[in-house]
Amino acid sequence: MSAYLIEGGRPLDGSVEVHGAKNSVLPILAACLLSPGVCVVRNCPRLTDVEASLAILRHLGCRAERQGDAVVVDASAPTGFDVPDALMREMRSSVIFLGAILGRMGQAQMCAPGGCELGPRPIDLHLAAIRALGGSVEERGGSLFCSGRLRGTDLVLSLPSVGATENAMLAAVCADGTTTITNAAREPEIVDLQNFLRALGARVRGAGSSVITVEGGVPLHGGSYRVMGDRIVAATYLAAAAAAGGSVEVTGVDWRTLSTVTAVLKEAGCQVRSGADRIFLQADGPLKGVRPVRTAPYPGFPTDAQAPLMAALAGGTGCTVFVENIFESRYRHVDELARMGADIRVEGRVAVVYGASRLHGAPLMASDLRGGAALVVAALGAEGESTLSGLHHVDRGYQSLDFDLQRLGAGICRI
Repeated sequence: MSAYLIEGGRPLDGSVEVHGAKNSVLPILAACLLSPGVCVVRNCPRLTDVEASLAILRHLGCRAERQGDAVVVDASAPTGFDVPDALMREMRSSVIFLGAILGRMGQAQMCAPGGCELGPRPIDLHLAAIRALGGSVEERGGSLFCSGRLRGTDLVLSLPSVGATENAMLAAVCADGTTTITNAAREPEIVDLQNFLRALGARVRGAGSSVITVEGGVPLHGGSYRVMGDRIVAATYLAAAAAAGGSVEVTGVDWRTLSTVTAVLKEAGCQVRSGADRIFLQADGPLKGVRPVRTAPYPGFPTDAQAPLMAALAGGTGCTVFVENIFESRYRHVDELARMGADIRVEGRVAVVYGASRLHGAPLMASDLRGGAALVVAALGAEGESTLSGLHHVDRGYQSLDFDLQRLGAGICRI
């Protein structure tokens, strides 16, 4: 099993381009199932979650293959409607196929999804959306059985869930009539999904706001689309530069999608400048404690950036309070940071970080995707050598984390 060997204390310098957004490409690949033509998804990252999505499409009878940085999907003649247990358990996002399979095939079967263990993430909102659209849902022996002809409706989500919003959008494209989704998630990845669906001929509007309207039953066709850059990867590289020091330019990302993250980094003492598709950060000294960081649905502070930022601030000075409002059990990286000398107290959803001035290298183990990235950030800013195992978690969301950081001058390699 591979691991990262990381030599801390080297300032970062240079420019790095982020790959396509994981949280955007997964629902887009599911949406390919809705098209009777050929879809070309460009800027598609090589991630284990993406490979799992392609395996699901192939199991359903689609042709799915890579061509350079693009994936070509031909869903002209799908034959299956079930997702095998083994594929479902590889990633939580596999549930995003539910609405697309039901909409295209008239029935769907899958087990409870897997992915990172971040506490309870019930799919009740997804199932409620399917039922509101006229689908029947039965749960038997740990599996879901969905069927029925979908009809447009006025759907109100009890929470602005990203996954439930995406599932509702995909199902609504196949429904008879118009669907209005109220209290929809507003994340940029939702806008990206809408833009892809429009490229296929779907009539969808309102993404980015709390109300999305889908005119269902419109004939779709194939199309080509470029996935947006990954804002969480960008946030990770910015946090790494803040922890290690130096000057880094991150390109391929809309700075507006990270305004809450860059605001915190500025408050911590970094110099930050932004352009249309790039963010420049310079860090010349230890990071300072900042006002409480509270994760929230977009446009609030992203929960996926919480761990990398905490890791950077743990090696700084002063005190910072984090409040995790999205997921339970999202402080699993704290125990590993403590091995490096971090002083962090956790009580429920609140973590208080007391800057240790400098962390030290240690043997580390990643237990989830963003926690693993956070440990890389901490190791880059620490004194001495660290090893990080559990890289299968990191590979779910970072295409070439070690190579990108090497180009910035980091002492990191996979062993």
